[in-house]
Amino acid sequence: MIVFSDQPPGNAPVGGKAATLMALTAAGFHSPAFFTILPEAFTDEGPTQELTASLPKALQSLGPGPFAVRSSGVEEDGTTLSHAGQFDSFLNVDAAQVLEKAQAVWDSGFSQRLAAYSALHGSKEDANRRARETQPPAIMVQSMVAAQVAGVAFSADPVTGVRDRVSISAIKGLGEALVTGKEDGQRWLVANGSLFLMPERSPLLTPAQVAEVAELCRRAEQHFASPQDIEWAYDQKGLHILQSRPITTPLRPKPKRDEALRVFDNSNIIESYPGLVSPLTYSFAVYLYARVYPAFLTLLGVSKQTLEDEADIFPNLLTRLRGRVYYNLNNWYRALALLPGFSLNARFMETMMGVAAPMPQEVVARLGPPRLAGFARIKAFAQVGWIGVRLALQTLSLPRTRRAFMRRLTQTLNSDLDLAAASPAALVQEYRRIERDLLDRWDAPLINDFLCMIAFGASRALLEKWLGAPGLTLHNDVMIGQGDTISAEPAQRIAAMGKMAREAKLDLAGQDPNALRAHPPLAEAFETYLAKFSDRCTEELKLESIPLNDNPKPLLAAIAASAASQYVPLLHDPPDWQGLFRGKPIKRWVARRLLGWAKARVRDRENLRFERTRIFGRARQVFLALGREFWARGLIDQPRDIFYLTKDEVLGSVEGSALSVQLSALVTLRKQEAEIDASRPALEARIEARDLDYSLLDHGVLRSAETPQPPAGNRQMGTGCSAGTVIARARVILDASTETLEPGEILVARYTDPGWIALFSNAAAIVVERGSLLSHSAIVARELGIPCIVGLKGATRWIATGDRLSVDGASGEVRKK
Repeated sequence: MIVFSDQPPGNAPVGGKAATLMALTAAGFHSPAFFTILPEAFTDEGPTQELTASLPKALQSLGPGPFAVRSSGVEEDGTTLSHAGQFDSFLNVDAAQVLEKAQAVWDSGFSQRLAAYSALHGSKEDANRRARETQPPAIMVQSMVAAQVAGVAFSADPVTGVRDRVSISAIKGLGEALVTGKEDGQRWLVANGSLFLMPERSPLLTPAQVAEVAELCRRAEQHFASPQDIEWAYDQKGLHILQSRPITTPLRPKPKRDEALRVFDNSNIIESYPGLVSPLTYSFAVYLYARVYPAFLTLLGVSKQTLEDEADIFPNLLTRLRGRVYYNLNNWYRALALLPGFSLNARFMETMMGVAAPMPQEVVARLGPPRLAGFARIKAFAQVGWIGVRLALQTLSLPRTRRAFMRRLTQTLNSDLDLAAASPAALVQEYRRIERDLLDRWDAPLINDFLCMIAFGASRALLEKWLGAPGLTLHNDVMIGQGDTISAEPAQRIAAMGKMAREAKLDLAGQDPNALRAHPPLAEAFETYLAKFSDRCTEELKLESIPLNDNPKPLLAAIAASAASQYVPLLHDPPDWQGLFRGKPIKRWVARRLLGWAKARVRDRENLRFERTRIFGRARQVFLALGREFWARGLIDQPRDIFYLTKDEVLGSVEGSALSVQLSALVTLRKQEAEIDASRPALEARIEARDLDYSLLDHGVLRSAETPQPPAGNRQMGTGCSAGTVIARARVILDASTETLEPGEILVARYTDPGWIALFSNAAAIVVERGSLLSHSAIVARELGIPCIVGLKGATRWIATGDRLSVDGASGEVRKK
């Protein structure tokens, strides 16, 4: 009547749970010792004499106890139905009570609860067949694990159906309160081997333990060749597996992984786009990069055909991870590899990407061009020489190119269009003019930036070679603090205004612009500054940044600080060219010419970057005006919501090419994603990922570990654990034994356990204060296809019987209608 865990079960009806644990034990998994009492050991009159005689010895083989007495039904833990919680189980049972509790487990095989569960799955004929073929469960007797922490884990996400994600839930002590839904557990999510979600406070598991549980879950899946739902526990001896069963809810197909390594880096671009970046700014930057860099490669001699063949590179030079902008270094490397002569000095070319660490050799071997030899190498040197000729020609024509660019810029920025009175069509036309005349013809800044890089690097290297350390000092003296760049002008103006405020004894500590009225010259200087430099605000390239004319407090604070400052800038002596190059007139002449050229390129680079700021500022004004018009038409809830849409979504809504008209819904979604991104710590500057791992970082699909306290009002959020949307009347039930649920009502409870299955059959949806998506009740709700939300704090106090609710079991949202 008894089969021990280390025996081959043969044809003995040990049931699904026992057979699974016996297979795991044989495969080397660490499971508590147990034996299984066969169903025929009991009758309606009680246990057989054979069982009564053999049980004491069997218990001695397990140790002194206490014990867990659990069911192991024939259909339990099957591939289609789990029978989660439908049989009785008992924990911490003394040896003297094992026989009594085993009889109770056997009797639960004939309960009305189990009959109701069976009736809810399949046709009436199936239910009648099951009733005729009802077979009581086998009974497992296990040594109890003195669990310090225990829980459950899925090797695939049972809510979304996505594989390759291990979802772990843990609770202090025994896991029974967790799986019955009586208490909430802490949650972790491990995706493709990386931890993406964890509790924010006092985690019960260390990262190493989380990894160990995830690996245990994956091993169980590999052993049974199907996704598994396991129960586990830690005691002083380590990790134990208590149960493993197939996930019975439908899952998505196993994805075909792309093992190619992707590399993302923001160590450079963070200077232009720090912190969280709005969708509008990101899409604007993507467009600009996609237009500028093909022009850059064309300038350096890359053929039109080559650019067409590699056209997918340029719209994908940037990516957005957790709301932050990163370079997609794979595509940058591909772009640079198109340059003639790249293979001659690949590492030098890589420095053009502006990142500290070199590309991984795996990426270089896959994307880089082969090493050249023989005639191919001679040809590459010839191509590099031709690039030099082209650059020399561009240098000669740069003044003319710059003047033409400035003419276009002046004409565009001096537009007589009144943005405050313009229609959406006129505003879009204004933006398209910015694209056509400036963004698509970014020639002068592009040429000057590249020449500046060459001139700066070459002049610095030459002076260091000729003069050593004094040469580097000379280079610094000439290049910085020139005073003739536009970048120096704001500081000069602020210092001048600070002097005015100090002499007038004005108190600007309150940062009130009205305080300037007492001193008209300072007020005029202040307004003049704003007229020219308003767009040179913090994070100026981000369209969502607030310019100084809308928020002048930073400027007032700078003026106040300058007024209070006692710092006097040091005056540097002019470079001693004669002394440094004594007896070397030719080198002095070459150095002065080269440094003068480099200085001019640096100056023009800074000045052109200020013009870029003005262009971005004009684009900001146009988009804000469009935001005003969208708001006026009820398309979005606030004018600044425009920043949560992409460039193409905004323009397409006016031009007729938009894919969606639900702009407000898009804004709401992206605001929620932005809140999640803002709540997370920033990622590392360098990220290496395979397949689509990076999308988990980017799109905010993972919620924070702790659900925040739901807001007051008509909407609250819980944890969605069974998808579906229902609008119906609510009924709050506190005692399932005395209260009933009318068909089609929404069941609202503090918590539910498997004994509520009869109520589930009438429920249109389920809303529970406690529990987790890994509780038995959640499993059953998913199997029945009932929308279910758990973890909705205070649900039975917030909802009253008769309230009409809208329940979204996927998102976890509950609204009062």
